[in-house]
Amino acid sequence: MNRILFLIFLSLCVTDLAYSENADAADTAFTEAASDFFSGKGAQLGIPAVAFQATEDGGTYTVTLQILAVMTALTLLPSIVMMMTAFTRIIIVFAILRQALGLQQTPSNQILIGLALFLSIFIMQPVLREANEIGLQPYLAEEISPLEAVKAASDPFHRFMLAQTREDDLALFLKISESEKPQTQRDVDFFILAPAFVTSELKTAFQIGFLLFIPFLIIDLVVASVLMSMGMMMLSPTIISLPFKLMLFILVDGWAMVIGSLAGSFGM
Repeated sequence: MNRILFLIFLSLCVTDLAYSENADAADTAFTEAASDFFSGKGAQLGIPAVAFQATEDGGTYTVTLQILAVMTALTLLPSIVMMMTAFTRIIIVFAILRQALGLQQTPSNQILIGLALFLSIFIMQPVLREANEIGLQPYLAEEISPLEAVKAASDPFHRFMLAQTREDDLALFLKISESEKPQTQRDVDFFILAPAFVTSELKTAFQIGFLLFIPFLIIDLVVASVLMSMGMMMLSPTIISLPFKLMLFILVDGWAMVIGSLAGSFGM
């Protein structure tokens, strides 16, 4: 890198020398710059190296490395949101509801994802608040180390995930991993709890979606039977049943009912 900088500087000096009226002064300036470079003063042009700060209790990373770790963790944020919160259950239920209504792209994916995201934040508020109080704030006050902050902030998520995980799913992954049965809930390893939690969320989401699908399926069957009896076999039952399904969904205040049921399924 220093060689490249020196070559660039050399080309600029040569150009300046060609257009300078005083060639001797330009030659003197070039000689002094080259001398400064080879004497070590030119090394200051580079990016300063990252240092490791050692303390009596061990080692702590510099701010530069901490920022690098945070930026790396941001790339995993979508996976964390989907796999460790209520987002998975909510978005699957919304997708099944849209399919049951017979609406292909309404509401759009962006609207469903945004609604699921904010509803997940609403449901996860107690967990996020506790993680902030016992993990983030002490770290910002420089009372605990980064690793201790991560461990403290992960405890509320661990309890939330464990409360929503079925014992059968947890036992399944313990059997697959050939791990011993934990003595307490805190002893459950995260890498076993995470897939068990996601599996339980998928099962719960499909159960809720099945219950939502039944009334709209009945409407489709009734409309198809009426059209069949009238001899209108060429007319799509979906076109006729869609207004009735929308009317039923509006009359029962469907969005409030679905969102309330989802929030209640997490114990709120």
